[in-house]
Amino acid sequence: MIVGSRGSALALAQTRIVTDALGGDFELKVIKTAGDRSAKPIRELEDGAFVAAIERALRHGEIDLAVHSLKDLPTTPVEDLVVAAIPPRDDPRDALITRSRGGLADLPRGAVVGTSSPRRVVFLRAHRPDAVTREIRGNVDTRLRKVRDGEYDAVILAMAGLRRLGFAVSEAEALDVHDFPPAPGQGALAVQVRADHASLRTRVSRALDHRETRRAVSAERALLALLGASCDLALGAYGTVDGDAIVLEAALERDGALARARARASNPETCARLVAGLLGSHVHAR
Repeated sequence: MIVGSRGSALALAQTRIVTDALGGDFELKVIKTAGDRSAKPIRELEDGAFVAAIERALRHGEIDLAVHSLKDLPTTPVEDLVVAAIPPRDDPRDALITRSRGGLADLPRGAVVGTSSPRRVVFLRAHRPDAVTREIRGNVDTRLRKVRDGEYDAVILAMAGLRRLGFAVSEAEALDVHDFPPAPGQGALAVQVRADHASLRTRVSRALDHRETRRAVSAERALLALLGASCDLALGAYGTVDGDAIVLEAALERDGALARARARASNPETCARLVAGLLGSHVHAR
């Protein structure tokens, strides 16, 4: 069995999570994506820049399954490939890492904070309008080193990625999920296979798919699709499952206005439509 992955330390750690859970023998095939080759800010990359090359390898039979960060996958489904499993989600929150390791409360006035995410820029400025945000690229280690070397005062990173790399993060450094809602799908993985590989699809689904995580992130991604699925979209969304219902909270910035909405429904798409309607009316009214 050949599994395809990007070559970063984080991508490889995520792939190990999947292969360890599946068991059996796996051969790893590292695939360099367009996103890995480019030095452009992430929001300027084409949709699917971090997954398209891996998906091509899957289609051509060069690999049998692929492991992605779910938030890297475009929201538009493709007929010949399926997400056979979304494993249990890791911590969806963002973390603010400073040299002093004191989190947001310890961030100095006028601090330079590294992030390439419009979402993170908007929510940081909502709480700390004095902060200065600046583009940053590179893997997790590179970004942390730039903070240690004084190039930035802080960097915002996903808690899930830090923990998967074994980087200890305190609760003081974690950003509240309601004040700083995550990117749709943040903290979740996607295991993708060819649609016609029925036996592998069943094996992966039975071993790894987590129904509650799938329902929650499906609502988040449906909302992203409804709002345009753009990398420039400053959207935070967090879904949870409460009994038979999905609860979706979201915040969106458009034209300088920040709107928040919350809805509850039994179906991910219905929940997303309710939230999209509330966000649209709030933004328009302001």
